[in-house]
Amino acid sequence: MQYNEFMERVQERANLDSQEDAARITEVVLATLGERLYRTEAAELEAQLPKELKGHFFARQPPENTRQDTDRFQLEEFYNRISARTDVNYSQAKKLTKSVMSVLREAVTPGEWQDALSTLPSEYAELFGETR
Repeated sequence: MQYNEFMERVQERANLDSQEDAARITEVVLATLGERLYRTEAAELEAQLPKELKGHFFARQPPENTRQDTDRFQLEEFYNRISARTDVNYSQAKKLTKSVMSVLREAVTPGEWQDALSTLPSEYAELFGETR
């Protein structure tokens, strides 16, 4: 998937005014997801994304994190972080996050998607539109 297509889909699904807004939300969501994923899983997802999205997963990660260093916050905290970083309320943060995640899911292979999802607690299935 190309960058413009990714942003157009995020903009449409999140009902945003511009692609710039979509890019800002996408950056925050991917960076927050990057805090929750181990570097290997994040890198494998990132490898399948347009070059303009490279680095977002690692924006908030320490350079030498290990699996034990991965921030293990729950889904509610995930939404709270998105809310604080985008200056929107909690319910808007959920909607925006789910919009970005739905496009992310379409942009990566099913195998990589499942690998990333399998590293997260089952409550995160809601975020990804999955049931487990």
